[in-house]
Amino acid sequence: MTPRVLAFSVHLLTASGAFLAFMAMLAAMQGRWAEMFGWLGGALVVDGLDGPLARRLDVATHAARWSGVILDLIVDYLTYVFIPAVALVTSGTMYYPLAIPAAAIILVTGAIYFADDRMKTKDASFQGFPGCWNMVVLVLFATDYTNLEGFLIILAIAAAQFLPLRFVHPVRTALWRRVSLPVCVAWVGFAGWACWTHFEQPLACTLGLLATSIYLLTAGLAQQALGLGRAR
Repeated sequence: MTPRVLAFSVHLLTASGAFLAFMAMLAAMQGRWAEMFGWLGGALVVDGLDGPLARRLDVATHAARWSGVILDLIVDYLTYVFIPAVALVTSGTMYYPLAIPAAAIILVTGAIYFADDRMKTKDASFQGFPGCWNMVVLVLFATDYTNLEGFLIILAIAAAQFLPLRFVHPVRTALWRRVSLPVCVAWVGFAGWACWTHFEQPLACTLGLLATSIYLLTAGLAQQALGLGRAR
């Protein structure tokens, strides 16, 4: 295949995340929450693969007519923000008076965050919480923190999207990557375990999911507090 065809195939891979979001929405409409998170997990895998492929195949040169950055943001908003907000409301696990405001907070702040052209720092970390509401809502499902406690967690994380706080990218942030990447893989494993059991997972899975979540939330903050890495 020609370089142009190969490059365009990466755009198609990225765009396939929109179809995965559609399948996740269908599962959510039918109350199949484990399946919904499974489709979102597939979208997460696509999101992890398309960036390295785009750089390797020089998509910016060979398929420059289409912006991979914009395409990626569109798909990420669907899978990271929109579908999780829908699940939070339609699952019925959060009290109705809180569920709609929580979804509004996720949707509005997530849209603003994804429009921030300074969301990345020089060391490839995120400036502010990176809008991974799919991960947040999954943890809330798995821990049953979906009422007042969950609402307060959502408020705090939404605010963290706009604060000068650093959060690691498990793949691209070089500092502590030898720890961050395995922890991220472990998080995916615990999340898959929770989904497989329809969120009736054993305590060991819950503790593992919480421990890996805490690391991913705080590793960048620790680096920032210690003066490590490179800010903007």
